[in-house]
Amino acid sequence: MSAAALLLIADGRFPAGGHAHSGGMEAAVRAGRVTGPATLAAFCSGRLHTAGLTAAALAAAACGGCDPRDLDEAADARTPSPALRATARRLGRQLLRAARATWPAPHLDAVAAEHPGGLHQPVVLGLAARAAGLAPRDAALAAAHEAVNGPASAAVRLLGLDPFDATAVLARLAPDLDRVADRATAAAAAVPRHGTDALPAASAPLLDITAEAHATWPVRLFAS
Repeated sequence: MSAAALLLIADGRFPAGGHAHSGGMEAAVRAGRVTGPATLAAFCSGRLHTAGLTAAALAAAACGGCDPRDLDEAADARTPSPALRATARRLGRQLLRAARATWPAPHLDAVAAEHPGGLHQPVVLGLAARAAGLAPRDAALAAAHEAVNGPASAAVRLLGLDPFDATAVLARLAPDLDRVADRATAAAAAVPRHGTDALPAASAPLLDITAEAHATWPVRLFAS
């Protein structure tokens, strides 16, 4: 595997559109659930072990060669919010475009041709990781990192939070990131034998509810 490729795909500056999305942080800030470093840490931990775990397993399975159509259906089933499903596909299309330009590969071209409406972003992340020569655990780690890095970055903008405090929150989550990546990779390895039911379906109902409300706001800083 290429450590440089992992750094690139996990970098928030990779042009895949993620900077425009808060991962539920904007709604959490408005509701008063995130007000500073301590509540940011609680939010990120909860998101990591629910939506982050699910995304990490989907990414690992896609990187490992599982059928992206099956994985996309599994992602749909694990995303009850229509707003979040639409966001995931939009981000998937943007990530696919960036990945095809960065790591040209036949399987990425095939996905673009066969799924013009886009696949869920974690599935595309796994396919991009495979094109970059990464392993399933790398894809899982990148997805898990993205699940917390995006909200933490959004909190800095929304709250005027000290970037050093936000980075410290992420640093303290590092052991959990590794554990989530390991668990996701193990689940993904079971998909060829047991199907997509082997993938985790950890839920975060409040994220689903607030995503639907956020989508109706006439004025907002982030797309989701």
